[in-house]
Amino acid sequence: MAATKPVPTVDELNRPFWEGAREGRLMLQRCAGCGHHQFYPRPFCLACASDQLEWVQASGDGHLVTFTVVHRTADAAFADEVPYVFGVVELGEGPRLTVDVVGTPVDSLRCDMPATIVFTEIAPGSIVPNARGVP
Repeated sequence: MAATKPVPTVDELNRPFWEGAREGRLMLQRCAGCGHHQFYPRPFCLACASDQLEWVQASGDGHLVTFTVVHRTADAAFADEVPYVFGVVELGEGPRLTVDVVGTPVDSLRCDMPATIVFTEIAPGSIVPNARGVP
């Protein structure tokens, strides 16, 4: 029997993020007081501690901060995926997301290259943000 990939746990705090992902939209929290964008979802602003947070659609554009090519995984659920690229994308709005980098030849990847968020279904009804490098 094949191992099952983990799927996101949806709760009241992060529901807008995961609902947006299902619709192909990257949603971030933005502080109504100071304008700071943040990820992952929290009950308060990391910049000013306000609880006046709203959900806004992000551009999904940013740049690849760092990445690694995974050739061996400790999790059997991902064994059929290797090699795959795991990276960090800094969005134009500021927050950083850890993602799989998909649809981009490994030999073309470089730190600081433009990247855009794309969405991947990992299980029925479970969609996660990933990134694609933009040469």
